[in-house]
Amino acid sequence: MPALLTCLVFFPNRENAEMPLSVQSLRFLALDPPEMESFVNQHKVHPIKRQTVITCMATLKKNMVDEEAISCLVIGTENEEILILDPEAFTVLAKMSVPSVPAFLDVMGQFDVEYRLSVACRNGCIYILRRDSKRPKYCIELSAQAVGLVRVQKNIVVACSDETLQGYTQKGKKLWVVPLPAAPVTMRLLEEKLQSFQAVLVALANGEVHMYRDKNLVNVIKTQDIVTSICFGRYGREDNTLLMTTKGGGLIIKILKRTATFDKGDAVVGAPVAQSIKLNVPKKTKLYVDQTLRERENGVAMHRVFQTDLNRIRIMAARAYVRALECSMTPVSESLQEPLKMNAVVQGMGPTFKLSLHLQNMSDSRAVANLLVSFLYDEKLYSVERPFFKAPMLVPGLNYPLVTYVECLSDQSISDIIKVSLPVVCFSVLGRPSC
Repeated sequence: MPALLTCLVFFPNRENAEMPLSVQSLRFLALDPPEMESFVNQHKVHPIKRQTVITCMATLKKNMVDEEAISCLVIGTENEEILILDPEAFTVLAKMSVPSVPAFLDVMGQFDVEYRLSVACRNGCIYILRRDSKRPKYCIELSAQAVGLVRVQKNIVVACSDETLQGYTQKGKKLWVVPLPAAPVTMRLLEEKLQSFQAVLVALANGEVHMYRDKNLVNVIKTQDIVTSICFGRYGREDNTLLMTTKGGGLIIKILKRTATFDKGDAVVGAPVAQSIKLNVPKKTKLYVDQTLRERENGVAMHRVFQTDLNRIRIMAARAYVRALECSMTPVSESLQEPLKMNAVVQGMGPTFKLSLHLQNMSDSRAVANLLVSFLYDEKLYSVERPFFKAPMLVPGLNYPLVTYVECLSDQSISDIIKVSLPVVCFSVLGRPSC
């Protein structure tokens, strides 16, 4: 019985069912009932401890911003906690909880003054924690899993697995999204303190390292292999050195010249300079004010007059269109399957005239064939050289001229209409030759 009472300590309380178990408790629950008693007798003298695994690390200045000042160690653990350790005694100075396992950390500020933690977790969210806060204050939901996280001044830049680079404010508002040509592998902040230049280095799966200043691409570094990690800082006697390791185990070192200068004008974010120039808007005259008052007082009447004039214009346009159709001034095919257009031109002074027909296929991709052209006229007044013939195949977009000759048979000054029709399409044109 004492052994049975001892093993009850391993079970979590029912009132707090979400309490995580220790490694010993998990192993105890996985045993068969005959083996539980021996397991309890073996471990009953050892205190129960719940050990975890470190997933990410960062440093936080203790009370000064200097490079050589004392820093605290910030640790993200597998049990969804953020721990800040004392740099001398390695005791836990602060403990914070996040809803998921942290994957990337970015720290800003000093522990004794004010600090802010940006934590990218495995659930695809970024949580922002402040001093004396046990829970996150802001949450940023990403479109995909985070690949890297850096802080540029007061903004957060994160590379996601959906081949995008996204920028956010420290309160979680999205600023911009930049598509990447390949999947990101890792990212790092490039900071040149002498000229106060900051940029983001993103290593891609296509063997390139892109440098972004805000959302603008300022440089591309091509490597022979895929870069898996990046570090920028002091190396030996050089203050600005870029170190990169590749997938095949290679090491790439690039040293920035001490005389190098950065042109910040190419990376200006925001509206163009022309939009900030004020327009020379003239002042409001008395005539403008009087006209505005008149429109405000007589708005209904002015709208009715406008509608009346608009309807009158529509009626005039409809009447002109009907007249054009009746007189065949602009003959257009009525068939949607074979949209055609034809124009007729009469040339000559008489008694012999030249009649030129221009056929055009208005279709986008369909050719028209087997069209028959016929002339309807008074045989007592006119004689047509070819009153009936077959038109060639009409290719879309081309103009086909068809020529025939008309002779006037009457000695009197009498004219009549000559109709040209296509039996398949059924339309006519007007020709008025006179002797």
